Amino acid sequence: MTLDRRYNPAIKSLSEHKKNGTGGIYSICSSNPYVLQAAFSRAQNSLDYVLIESTSNQVNQFGGYTGLTPSRFAAQLRDLAASYGLPPEQVILGGDHLGPNAWQSQPAADAMEKAQELVHDCVLAGYTKLHLDASMKLGDDNPREALDPVLAAQRTAQLCLAAEMAFTRLPSGSTPPCYVTGTEVPPPGGAKEAESSLSVTRVDDARQTIELTRAAFKHLGLEAAWERVVALVVQPGVEFGDQELFIYDRKRAVPLVEFIVKCERLVYEAHSTDYQPRYSLKELVEDHFAILKVGPALTFAFREAVFALSWLEEEWLGGREDIQLSNLPQVLEEVMLTKPEHWRRYYHGDEHSQKFARRYSLSDRARYYWPDPRLQAALNRLFLNLSKEPVPKALISQFLPNQYEKLYAGLLVSDPRAWVEDKIACVLDDYTWACHSMV
Repeated sequence: MTLDRRYNPAIKSLSEHKKNGTGGIYSICSSNPYVLQAAFSRAQNSLDYVLIESTSNQVNQFGGYTGLTPSRFAAQLRDLAASYGLPPEQVILGGDHLGPNAWQSQPAADAMEKAQELVHDCVLAGYTKLHLDASMKLGDDNPREALDPVLAAQRTAQLCLAAEMAFTRLPSGSTPPCYVTGTEVPPPGGAKEAESSLSVTRVDDARQTIELTRAAFKHLGLEAAWERVVALVVQPGVEFGDQELFIYDRKRAVPLVEFIVKCERLVYEAHSTDYQPRYSLKELVEDHFAILKVGPALTFAFREAVFALSWLEEEWLGGREDIQLSNLPQVLEEVMLTKPEHWRRYYHGDEHSQKFARRYSLSDRARYYWPDPRLQAALNRLFLNLSKEPVPKALISQFLPNQYEKLYAGLLVSDPRAWVEDKIACVLDDYTWACHSMV
């Protein structure tokens, strides 16, 4: 059976890529409102789809670390997109690493029940691109042995079954979900420890994942759903950690590239592409990693921008009796120390090293903390302070030089929030170029 994939807009570009080997799409894995605003603002003047994905840690039936369920997250996205004048069909909602990842410590039966409920809720909320990931060991799996790939495939098929069951509850004519399988190494969120090298997925392992997952789908009567599996996640040798960054070396990925060309319908999905140079992103797309995931690099750019504004604020307004400074970096530090559960397992070394990582680590564990009311109050104070009077040109040039150039070229308005948005959008521009450049 040859699938006509035009009915799912999430994979329109993938169909074109499979035909002519060019073009791709990028997926924004973030719930940060400033990141989403930057994405929708950029999409106003283009016909590109905006693909937004949430993880099982960010958004789930219990709220995740954002406090949002899939239906609430979807509703917020649609409302925000509408405020930018984007039609609903231009915004595609997906799920990243959907599975038992958030409940790994629980017995397999309990964790999988929650994972299937999550997938079910995502489909009902309008998610149409689902990365199904059951690659992690669960509470009663043997801790001394690697997870049996047959079992991982079976659990993946169970997740797909839950999604397909949910789809039957949607109105007639609804867009059926498409699926991505497989996972990268190390697990989502970036490498925890420094590494001297990074292994590229072996072709035999990629082939095994496809074959075992296909068999597991068939066992559950999911042949039609298998025709909507569009991509496989592998490790192309791209990763980032605390301060480590592995740049794509296409020579190491040649066997993977040659393999996927022969796989009808399938492309690769590349995770952890954050911080890659734009030429590396372009090479990934050319090598059939036609879906590029980005997340922490966007919130890292947001953190860079608001830190720059806070230093500008201190230089300009510090010492004035009528001004209460935001003290944003200090507030972030206090909040992260109060709630260390999102960074303690990732940041190591002495107190100085940990403090440095809390602010400047590429894994950007700070991204979990911005919804905190204390940080929201500090951000509001920062923008209020900088909006009272025109900010001196010299300080904009000092702390946000790229935005300064655009501001005085008439390409950017004199609004600190717009400067933050533009800082984030510069990252998105690299992905747009990589996915659409034909040169």
